[in-house]
Amino acid sequence: MSLTWKTRRRLSLLILVVALPVYVVVAVNIVALFERPSPLLELGVYAALGIVWVLPLRGIFRGIGQPEPDDERDEG
Repeated sequence: MSLTWKTRRRLSLLILVVALPVYVVVAVNIVALFERPSPLLELGVYAALGIVWVLPLRGIFRGIGQPEPDDERDEG
């Protein structure tokens, strides 16, 4: 079952507005459980966590910025 463009667009908005801030709070709290590492290592951990969240969701975000494929509006 494939999601329609409109459903993917709504789902991506929900992910960015609700799920991403929750992910950030959880990631910061998990990192805070351990002794604070050096600033470079901490930056690396946050950079890795910033990439990891989008890998399973890339199919939802792919093509969202483009016009709707079934849109028949004139380009002039």
